[in-house]
Amino acid sequence: MDGMDILGIAQQGLNQAQGQFDKTAQRIAQVGLNAGPAKAPTDSVSLSDEAVSLLSAKNQFETDLGLAHTADEMTKATLKLLG
Repeated sequence: MDGMDILGIAQQGLNQAQGQFDKTAQRIAQVGLNAGPAKAPTDSVSLSDEAVSLLSAKNQFETDLGLAHTADEMTKATLKLLG
């Protein structure tokens, strides 16, 4: 596995983390928006579950960012050895 493969994997993970964050934020924001004044909200959300999801996305993002940094350092070290 070379540095480019690692960067691709890191990019995919960053995209997945962003998607998870966006979906969770949308679920939180949508609660009760479609309910009229006479209706009880039809959707409910567990704030603790959504908080866990947001933290999971944050941790995944940080991990994949670290992976990208490591791949960059590996590429620099390889170029230094070759140069």
